[in-house]
Amino acid sequence: MTEPALGAPEAPVFVLATRPLRPEVALTETSRFSDVVWELGPAVLQRHARHSRLDFATVPAAYRDTAKQLSHAMLSGPLPPDETRLAISTVHGIFVRVARFLTWLDAQHTVRSAPIRLAEVTTDVLAAFGQHLDDSIATPTGRALVLSAVRWLWRLRHALTDALPLDPSEVATWSIAHSARGENRTDRIPEEVHGPLIGWALRFVRDFAPDIIAAAAALGEYRRPHRTNRQGDNRGVGARIQQVLDRYVAAGDPLPGHEHGPNLKFLAWQAGCQTAALYRGTRPAAVRAAAAIVGVAEHTYLPIAVRGRLDGRLWLPGIPIMHPLYGAAALERLLRAACYITLAFFSGMRDSEIKHLRRGCVRAARAQDGTPYRWSVHSLAFKGEHDPHGTRATWTIGEPAAAAVAVLEQLHPGPPDALLFATDTAPTGTDLAVLGSDATNQQLRDFTTWINRFCQARGRVDRVPSVGGRPWLLRTSQFRRTLAWFIARRPGGSIAGAIQYRHLSIHMFEGYAGTSDSGFRAEVEAEQALARGEALLALATDHDHPGLTGPSAAEAARRLGTFAAAFAGQVVTDPARLRRLLHRADPAIYPGEYVTCVFSPDTALCVPNRARVTAPELSSCQPLDCPNVALTAANADALARETRHLNSELASAHALPPLLGRRLAERRDRITAYLTRHTPEKP
Repeated sequence: MTEPALGAPEAPVFVLATRPLRPEVALTETSRFSDVVWELGPAVLQRHARHSRLDFATVPAAYRDTAKQLSHAMLSGPLPPDETRLAISTVHGIFVRVARFLTWLDAQHTVRSAPIRLAEVTTDVLAAFGQHLDDSIATPTGRALVLSAVRWLWRLRHALTDALPLDPSEVATWSIAHSARGENRTDRIPEEVHGPLIGWALRFVRDFAPDIIAAAAALGEYRRPHRTNRQGDNRGVGARIQQVLDRYVAAGDPLPGHEHGPNLKFLAWQAGCQTAALYRGTRPAAVRAAAAIVGVAEHTYLPIAVRGRLDGRLWLPGIPIMHPLYGAAALERLLRAACYITLAFFSGMRDSEIKHLRRGCVRAARAQDGTPYRWSVHSLAFKGEHDPHGTRATWTIGEPAAAAVAVLEQLHPGPPDALLFATDTAPTGTDLAVLGSDATNQQLRDFTTWINRFCQARGRVDRVPSVGGRPWLLRTSQFRRTLAWFIARRPGGSIAGAIQYRHLSIHMFEGYAGTSDSGFRAEVEAEQALARGEALLALATDHDHPGLTGPSAAEAARRLGTFAAAFAGQVVTDPARLRRLLHRADPAIYPGEYVTCVFSPDTALCVPNRARVTAPELSSCQPLDCPNVALTAANADALARETRHLNSELASAHALPPLLGRRLAERRDRITAYLTRHTPEKP
């Protein structure tokens, strides 16, 4: 008996047959090749990932079998030796973009009797599609993604009854667009947005969290069904109600309000009775009498004492049950967003890695007196890993990230290993519902909206500013990119809370974030190289004014002249071109805060045993002794500032230990003498 062709509707092929499935799903419950819609959710193992589907009704009928064959090959079919199995999310993305190409191709047969077969596609057809993308997609990255997807119709041609006859990379427009994908084009958060955002996130985690956690617990208790005595007055309900009212009157506090009247449900909760009990006998009159004395508040505030302070004052007078900005549920969502921001920025973790954090994931290394000095967190890594279930990894994180985990653990009580970002609707302790990336993106934007409304209402200036006249749209993917940028360019600077970027990067690189599998170190190094290139461009175009000094000033000027000649007549504005320029004509000059290294391995003091290396070891730099040093005006200013700082320390009212005082004085004198030797005399 001949087996049916793969595209035949009766073929009993489960499209996820070779994929690991979620534990609650059986293969027989999954989509078959003959289905018009293939549900991919059963093979989505990352708990935060959105369940997706392939809807072949969106593909023109003439190409539907081809789209199915391609999708099946990517999902579970046999692959060529040089191809690897793609992630479910990648398959979905390729399907959507290939469908775009096939829809365009279907529209091209209006002048002929039959649709164009893929086997008939020529370079001219592909070039025309490239032009169509130029006209319809604004960004180079967006066009590159579509064209790369089209190439799978050639790469998996063995599985298609109608395949592309040529590699689309032969088309010039495809290769140009494809090269654009080499750059990391994820937006980083602008500095003017990042500063107040991190500052407010840390306020929530450090200062406001105890109040919000207490309010969330009180709200949960208020909403929890409770047993009451059904015999009403016979069990002293009336006395308890009067006691509650008397407490409000004695304290001079208005009664809790709801819809322009007393909140009887809340009063009943405080008295431990049914709301209906307040409508009986003389109790309505008792409520009215108390309200006449102390009034009725606009909102119902939870019975907690707000303790968090902002600029020396309570940040809120109280936390109401219901309020769009300051209600307990709203503040809890904001606190979760603040925890996410803090984790994302102080760990270098990806969104998928953060979403798989569980209770008990943090470990602290402690000194002999019990003081913690280093924190690590374990989770699952997915990107680049062979196991679709994820690979266990450990990140070294900053103290704020550890504090954020502690807050999440208090917000999400449950089993010892409960996921910290389980959604509010997930049953306690289950792994079935974790906040997705889109939902987190919305929470991040809600967080900035709250900050600005809070600042506006109180006349504060530390709001999150707009960029280009529009609010900056935060996304989960931006934090890792932003952290890499800041570590590369602000190594001596401080984050909100006086946390040093240099110290943070040293700690983080000791864990998974510093490994090649993580890719975070490579992102930082790429940013550092780009920053160096930009500094070199500035030096090369202005190295004669105000001039270089120092032992290697002449050599630096010579190298910078050669470097400038390499891009003479060109305007270098994009990162890709700058990297190509550095690769071709790197002058081996490394601008720094105090000195500019004109690296030469034969004379560099930072090179151990005169090893043949191509870059300096800046952590071992001996700037006042090394002959490979040049000074820019900015370097000289930085050294002068250091001498002023040392003078201030030596003149301090607090007596310094003699040995320390001598060392500081020696350092000041050496810097002063160095500047004197290498400062040109004024004419």
